[in-house]
Amino acid sequence: VYLEESGGGSEQSGGSLTLSCVTSGYNSNPYCMGWFRQAPGKEREGVAIISRLETTNYAGSVKGRFTISRDNAKKTLSLQMNNLKPEDTATYYCAATMTNTCLSLLSKAGDGMDYWGKGTLVTISS
Repeated sequence: VYLEESGGGSEQSGGSLTLSCVTSGYNSNPYCMGWFRQAPGKEREGVAIISRLETTNYAGSVKGRFTISRDNAKKTLSLQMNNLKPEDTATYYCAATMTNTCLSLLSKAGDGMDYWGKGTLVTISS
């Protein structure tokens, strides 16, 4: 399974960015896909997660500002990020798992996600 993120970059506080993740290498869509991030000097944390049934879960710090979506036909995952803040600065990773567990994986900082992209850097200036 291959995942590749794009869409990162630099933005000012209050701005918007959309991250995309293109996936390949599987016949059945992953049960669970999500976005995780790691800021310099900090541990990785869950940002948003979505199941094959399109149920979602968000970290409290991004709820109401970020929207996760997936297109199973196109095998893509997206993260629309609005009202960005300097504390959103991090490398963002797309991840997936075929196992039948999803929403609870958000709080596990990615433990349980089997496949990962290489990440895309998001930098938000004040």
